[in-house]
Amino acid sequence: MAEVPAFLKALTPEARACLDAPMVQISRYPFRVGRESRVGPGGDFPHPRRRQDSVPNNDLYLFEPGPMLNVSREHFHIEIKGGQFILVDRGSACGTLVEGELVGGEREGGERKLENNDVIVVGTSASRYIFKFVVAEVP
Repeated sequence: MAEVPAFLKALTPEARACLDAPMVQISRYPFRVGRESRVGPGGDFPHPRRRQDSVPNNDLYLFEPGPMLNVSREHFHIEIKGGQFILVDRGSACGTLVEGELVGGEREGGERKLENNDVIVVGTSASRYIFKFVVAEVP
């Protein structure tokens, strides 16, 4: 399963802006997703305060300015377990919707098997960060 390429495809403009492309290949597991919290004095994203030699908490950072937050700093990750792709909520406050099913929330965490073309909403149904999980077909 590890040889099968998997991708996150942006379904909203905000998700696409964070990917800086329509789609990103998941290059390592676990692939960690969370909110960018490095805001500068003028509200600029991201504010470079992380040391050059520090290890980032996430592989993909989502920029969510404003008072209503859907995305936690360490929101979810995708891993491979037993030959299956698994989405693991990392104890987020709002949880993660996968095909309309809530995974985690209330900082409890949780996990769910991912299938090709599953839609992932990061946070509540009001979130602007919506992705499709895509598994490439191997000839």
